[in-house]
Amino acid sequence: MRRRDFLGVAAGATLAAGLTRKATAQGAQNWPEKPVKLILPYAPGGATDLIGRPWAEKLSQEFKQQFVIENRGGASGMIGLEAVSKSAPDGYTFLLTPNAPLSVLPSMRQTPYDPVKSFMPVARVGDLVCGFVIHPSVGVKTFKEMVDYAKKNPGKLIYGSAGQGTSTHLRIETLKFRAGIDILHVPYRGSADALNDLLPGTIHMMNEINVIPHVKAGKLILLNINHTQRHPEFPDVPTLKEAGVPNADVPIWYSVCAPAGTPAEIVAKLNAKIIEIAKTDDMKARMRAINVEVPIQSPAEIAEFLVADIARNAEVIKAANIKLE
Repeated sequence: MRRRDFLGVAAGATLAAGLTRKATAQGAQNWPEKPVKLILPYAPGGATDLIGRPWAEKLSQEFKQQFVIENRGGASGMIGLEAVSKSAPDGYTFLLTPNAPLSVLPSMRQTPYDPVKSFMPVARVGDLVCGFVIHPSVGVKTFKEMVDYAKKNPGKLIYGSAGQGTSTHLRIETLKFRAGIDILHVPYRGSADALNDLLPGTIHMMNEINVIPHVKAGKLILLNINHTQRHPEFPDVPTLKEAGVPNADVPIWYSVCAPAGTPAEIVAKLNAKIIEIAKTDDMKARMRAINVEVPIQSPAEIAEFLVADIARNAEVIKAANIKLE
């Protein structure tokens, strides 16, 4: 190719790249120009739904476009994440998910997505502040009594989780490993289904935020708090560490993610808006009402946090030999 032709091609490529960047920037500035799909990878009624709906409502109000929730449950969240990973990275499909399908499930089975490469973190939208609860029919009232009961009656206590490979599954398996107890794990399609069996005493234990209203109503007993600090509404209930089982906590945190390749300008715009909403008194109160705290993080900080969470959970899964039934 002659030098003149080469320079012409190079100039054309530079111009095209500049126009693309300009178009992307303009698209991000005007985004969203139509309804946005927000995929939740679990059935309605559980913790993901309780967190996702207030966020969808607030984002719809702020952006003057509907953020439409689509519950895509099944396979412990894997179906919803696969759908998002295969969606067009145009800023009109996002995922709102707990960390389990990203940082727990891939260490227990093969997934049709890469938890790091298939998604772009956007924002943190909530950390659960909850703990193990037990049905009064068991006859125990404290965490220590529960551990003693489990040791004397191996396999008799039945624990319900939101599904195999979820963080609530990992919580019970980690507790069993650290405390040396045997509790039967029964996975459900979501925490709402598990709660339906817990309230009449068909199963005995859970660890989800949707149980807290029933603790307040006296229908369930809260044994501990899975968090760094005690719950302000239950000041007499110890943390898991205070209850005598250190290094057994499994954080449950929620984030919004985009398909890999989504314009960074759109990701940054949505992150800024979520942080702005999270700082309002109204959103703080709404999240507190469902026992959720919202940390403030940039997409880069979330990406770093996710990698550390994957490594931490993988270590526990290997040490405790946790497997999918």
